[in-house]
Amino acid sequence: MRRFPLVLVGMGVIAVAQGPSSPPSPISPDLIKFITPADNPGSAAKARLGDDLFDDKRLSADNTVACNTCHEPRGGFTARLETAKGIRDQSGKRNSPTIINAAFMQSQFWDGRAATLEDQAKLPILNPIEMGMKSPEEVVAKLRAIPEYVTKFNDVFGRPPNYDDMARAIAAFERTVVSTTAPIDRFLRGETNALTDAQRRGWTVFNGKGRCNSCHAFNPTFPFFTDNKFHNIGVAAHKQDFTSLAIRAERAGSSQEEIDRLALESDLSELGRFLVTKNRSDIGAFKTPGLREIAITSPYMHDGSEATLWDVMDHYNKGGEPNPFLDGGIQRLGLNEDEINDLVELMAAFTSDRFAQLGGMEMQRQRTFMRGPRQTRDNDAALGRKGHFGDAVPTHDKKDPAAIGGRPIAQSQ
Repeated sequence: MRRFPLVLVGMGVIAVAQGPSSPPSPISPDLIKFITPADNPGSAAKARLGDDLFDDKRLSADNTVACNTCHEPRGGFTARLETAKGIRDQSGKRNSPTIINAAFMQSQFWDGRAATLEDQAKLPILNPIEMGMKSPEEVVAKLRAIPEYVTKFNDVFGRPPNYDDMARAIAAFERTVVSTTAPIDRFLRGETNALTDAQRRGWTVFNGKGRCNSCHAFNPTFPFFTDNKFHNIGVAAHKQDFTSLAIRAERAGSSQEEIDRLALESDLSELGRFLVTKNRSDIGAFKTPGLREIAITSPYMHDGSEATLWDVMDHYNKGGEPNPFLDGGIQRLGLNEDEINDLVELMAAFTSDRFAQLGGMEMQRQRTFMRGPRQTRDNDAALGRKGHFGDAVPTHDKKDPAAIGGRPIAQSQ
């Protein structure tokens, strides 16, 4: 299924929206060159082969699940479910992260258990509750029995289908799925009116009282609004006793395949990065997602437990769920409802122009949904009425919110 025309940029390939005038990407060609592996250079033909594989349910044991089952383009390349479902309608323990801009992350999956997109592409196909194939050899036998794949692999790689080349092709396609320009980019280039009044107020809170920029700061050389690190933000703490889980995990297997199964099939999943590193500082820690396209990739968090961006803000506002391994930066914020609303409105400004229609529909759905009960909300905790939860940052009073958090003052006039 063809979704995007492919445009060569240096050694990489990026995808842009269809139309007479394709919107530019905020990502520099030099960065795309840098993240493209020397042993898997991008090409349009390779990306198209990867796209075919990405969409093909024949890569699953019962021919019912493809990569795009959990990474649906019309859902922001996510499943839009709390946790992903695989063959025989089995549910895993983790939410499906979007593959948009995944190429620029230092590691893959919520816990970073795969170092590259090539490694990541292999694991779901063999996981028993995802695509359920029993071995790489079984996958290759299927591919070699499909004449069009034999032809395409020979055209692209000069040899018959094999498991490593399959992963290279899928990874090459995933490197084409990147964000195009969003309102936040035009704002940071000096177009003050690119954001609404509410979004500009949200940008002030983002870089001040809300402390969002601690992990999601703007970096013009890496414009994804993530620190690419792992943090325990207290999402899983209300469900599990981390200490007892960690003791069990230390006795568990450490191969990539074993970690993959523990992450998706067992209650040890809540340990996050600790499953990979066995470092105590990583207990309950999960990757900081980028904010680009955040409005179209609900539900949120590693377990899909937060249905809307308002729920996400309620979680942070109260300082997360207390636990012995909570990141030191997670403290109550003391935000009022107007400030939360402005922050959520700002999140809509991270939606690429090519997803603008989907983003608008999703934000309207979330606005309707948030009017009901908000299970994560705890104003007493957020305002420090439940004991000591740290000091909230005072409210900022800035006439021009564009002057902080990433844009030079001279351009904000």
